[in-house]
Amino acid sequence: MQRSHSQRLIMLGAAPETRGSVGAVIDAYRAHGLFARWPVEHLPLRSDGGLRRSVALTAKALRDFVWLAAKHPRSVLHVHSEAGAGFWRDAVFMAGAAALRCPVVLQLHGSGFAAFYDRADTPVRALIRLALARAAFLVVPADSMRAWAHGVCREATVAVVPPPVALPEPGAPLATRPPMVLFLGRLDADTGVIELIDAIAAVRSAVPDVRLVCAGEGDRRAVLRHAERRGVADAVKFTGWVGPSGKRVLLDSAAVLALPSYAAGLPMGLLEAMAAGVPVVASAVGGVPEVVADGVSGFLAAPGDGATLSRLLRKLLIDRQLGQRVGAAARETVRVRFAPEKALARLEEVYIEAGLSLQGAAHGSHSRLDSGIAPSA
Repeated sequence: MQRSHSQRLIMLGAAPETRGSVGAVIDAYRAHGLFARWPVEHLPLRSDGGLRRSVALTAKALRDFVWLAAKHPRSVLHVHSEAGAGFWRDAVFMAGAAALRCPVVLQLHGSGFAAFYDRADTPVRALIRLALARAAFLVVPADSMRAWAHGVCREATVAVVPPPVALPEPGAPLATRPPMVLFLGRLDADTGVIELIDAIAAVRSAVPDVRLVCAGEGDRRAVLRHAERRGVADAVKFTGWVGPSGKRVLLDSAAVLALPSYAAGLPMGLLEAMAAGVPVVASAVGGVPEVVADGVSGFLAAPGDGATLSRLLRKLLIDRQLGQRVGAAARETVRVRFAPEKALARLEEVYIEAGLSLQGAAHGSHSRLDSGIAPSA
């Protein structure tokens, strides 16, 4: 029996350059041509404009989704979702898609789904399992998340789809860079930034001019207070969240990237650093060990192991030839496994299996930010 092809891919996610993993992945999809090849109607549910703006976007997206699904009854809904309250907002759209018989591609982002599920009571867990089971495809970035999803819901159809990461032009040789350690992530206990401050204090005796640049939002005051207690406040700089161009500047200046998180999916910041040839020291959690070969394309430490973290940072800051070799291997790993044409090809296989046709994609795609979709109220 011939498969019935859908006419539109309705994608729910984040506005361009929105902070967080959802925004970063969608921006990468757009930059590498996914929206040009497929009949995408992108409906952002969140942005950096605050709660009121996100509520307004969600209301608009709900109206536009209903309008699009009615106009194109064989559409596929691609939902980019994170753990927490946003998952329940996304579930409203998934329920609507089920009622309209639109297949759902549910893509999970971030590292919080295991804790989100574990903290939930029995009825809520049942609802989460139902959402996973009802999706035509559950998309995750790493095998560790596939194992978690199958442990929670054996009926789920799970596809591992890595994010697309392009190789930038090589930056300055590591030997010429200052001893700067870069941290990309939220400033809170779960990301290990407190242990990183301790490691910088330990490294300082061997590398007096070591510097730590923290690029991310969160409890800056608490981190700064800890740096003051450890006597390294003068060595720590906070940039706040940085966009793609700002991140590129930081990666071109960094001697090491440190990601000592207690939980992780497959962080885009890690892959971007590896693509830039920056050696990484990261916690062996989530999908990180699937990408970082310890001692070859980076270094791994157990979460909370401050002694190993400081030892590895010291080693890379002093032995720049080692950092150059490790960074080159990391860059090759990204080239082989995360090249946009390979990563997007896997996602496109999911779309085809879900019933989406390339027919009509040549006419271009649409974004809710670029043009109105539904008629004005």
